[in-house]
Amino acid sequence: MQQLRLTRTRRVALIGLAGALAVSLSACAESKRDEGAGGGSGGTMIFGAAGNPKMFDPAFNDEGETFRITRQIYDTLIQNKPGTADLEPSLAEKWDPSNDGKTWTFTLKSGVKFSDGTPMDATAVCFNFDRWFNMKGAAAQSQMIYYGDVFEGFAKNEGDATGSPVYKSCEAKDPTTAVLNLNKAKGAFPSAFTLPSFAIQSPAALKAHNADQVTQSGDSFTYSEYANKFPVGTGPFKFESWDQAKGEITLVKNDTSPTPAKLDKLIFKVIPDENARKQALKAGDINGYDYPNPADYGLLRNDGEQVLIRPSFNVLYLGINQANNPKLQDVKVRQALAYGVNREQFVKSKLAEGSEVATEFVPKVISGYTDDVTKYPYDPEKAKQLLKEAGAENLTLKFYYPTEVTRPYMPNPADTFTAISEDLKNIGIKIETHAEPWNGGYKDDVQKAGKQDLHLLGWTGDYNDAGNFVGTFFGREKKEFGFNNPQLFQALAAADASPAGDAHAKAYQDVNKQIMEYLPAIPIAYPTPAIVVGPKVKGLVASPLTDERFNTVTVS
Repeated sequence: MQQLRLTRTRRVALIGLAGALAVSLSACAESKRDEGAGGGSGGTMIFGAAGNPKMFDPAFNDEGETFRITRQIYDTLIQNKPGTADLEPSLAEKWDPSNDGKTWTFTLKSGVKFSDGTPMDATAVCFNFDRWFNMKGAAAQSQMIYYGDVFEGFAKNEGDATGSPVYKSCEAKDPTTAVLNLNKAKGAFPSAFTLPSFAIQSPAALKAHNADQVTQSGDSFTYSEYANKFPVGTGPFKFESWDQAKGEITLVKNDTSPTPAKLDKLIFKVIPDENARKQALKAGDINGYDYPNPADYGLLRNDGEQVLIRPSFNVLYLGINQANNPKLQDVKVRQALAYGVNREQFVKSKLAEGSEVATEFVPKVISGYTDDVTKYPYDPEKAKQLLKEAGAENLTLKFYYPTEVTRPYMPNPADTFTAISEDLKNIGIKIETHAEPWNGGYKDDVQKAGKQDLHLLGWTGDYNDAGNFVGTFFGREKKEFGFNNPQLFQALAAADASPAGDAHAKAYQDVNKQIMEYLPAIPIAYPTPAIVVGPKVKGLVASPLTDERFNTVTVS
C-alpha cells in the first residue's frame, strides 16, 4: 500500500482496498496450493512472537501476543472479514437484534464440534455467557478486562467492575438458536461480539480442568490447568504444547474445525528482540514476525521478504496517573505535558511512513472521530509558562515504559520513551525512569497497581466502534489514570447506549471534545504497523485489527 492519509470519508475506500488485498492474497494462496501443496497440506509455519503468552483462556486476556495464538484455537460468534473491520458470520450464521436492542438471536452453524468432540451448540454458547457473568472472585474478575468494559458488571461484582450488568440471561431455544437477553442496549453490539475474549470454549473442557480458578499473590496471577495446558475451541488449530523453557507454543491442525487449516502445524517461537527476529527470518529459522522496525521495511523488501502494511487502526498515548502526584490533577500541568511533547518530530523520525500525529484517542477511520477538538501543538515555551502558573516548575515524575515487547502502536518502546522523556526534560520536568518487562510486571504495575505518574501504552482497535477506544480508556475509574470524573463517565455511557448511526457518531464526537479539554492522557500518534513474512508464505491477510488468521496460510 502507498502512504495512507486517512479521513473518515476514505473509510469505504480503505475497507475496499483491504478487501481487494484479501482477495488477491487468497487467490495467490489457492493457486499455490493447487500447484504444490499436495494433499491440501501447507506444512509447518514458525512465527516469531515478540513475547510470551499470558496463558490461553481468552476470557482472562487483554494483550496481543496471547490473542494472536488464541485466535487460531477458538472462534467467536461473529468475526471480522479478513483484511477489514467489516462483520461476517463465524459460529453464528446470522444475528438479529430486537427493536429495542435488548435481545440478540443467534442462528448457529449446525453440526460444529469442539476439538474434544463435544458439540458446539446453543447450550454451549449460553454456558460461556453464563460463565462470564457468574465468574467469582476478585482475582478472576479483575483479569476479565474486556468483559468488564463491554458488559460492565457481573452477577456479583468482586473485582474492578462496579457497574450494573448489561447481561441478563441466555436461552438455548434449540440446538442452533441462542437468544441473548440484555438489561440495556449497547451501541457496541454487534461489533463487540467479534472480541477474542468472547470466543466460545468447550464447556466440558472448562469444567474438567477448573478453568475459573484464578489466584493472586501480590501483583502476580496464577491461572488454571485449562488456561495453561488444555484450551479447547473450534478454531482451525488445536493446542499441542507450550515449552516455556524453549519459548515455543505448538498448535496442530484441527480437522473438525468449520475452517480447517491448510498448515499441519503452527509454531510460535518467542524472540523478544526485534533485531533477533529479523535475523531469524533472514536465516530461515522462522517464516514471519510482527512489528518490524519501520526503518527496515525497504531492506526487508530488498531481501525478498513480504512486508504487509496494515491501515492505522490504533493509537499510541502518554498515560497520566493523577492519583499519586497532586500536581497532575491540575489541568494546566497536563496541558503543559501535551504542549511539551514534539509529536510531529517523533512521528516523522520514529514511525513508519503514513503514520500521523494523533489529535484525539479515536483513529480517523472510525465513526465518532472529529477534528473539532482542542489541539496541543508543540510549544515548549507555553508548556513552561503553564507549569509556572501551576506552581509545578520543579516537578519530578515517575515515568514507566515496557521492555521485552514490541507493540503495533509502539515499535520500539525504549526509543519512544527516550524521545518523549527528553522533550519533557527540556521543559524542566525531572524524570525518574522505570523500565519493566511487559508481562513481568509492567502491565500489572501500570494498570492494576497504578504505581506510575506517566507511562507509555496504546490500543489497537478490537472492533469498529469509538467506544472500544475512549470507553475502554476513560469509561470508569481505573488505576491506570487515577481520576474520577462522573460527568465524563456519564457522557461515555450515554454515547455507548445511543443507537447505531449518526446519533451514535455524534455522541462520541461530543465526548471526544470533552476528553481533549479534560486531557486525562495525551494522544501521541496513529501508527501504521506492518507484519512481515518470508517469500515462501502464501495466503496471509494483514488485518487492521491485527486479527491475522493462519488457516489460509501455506508454506511452499
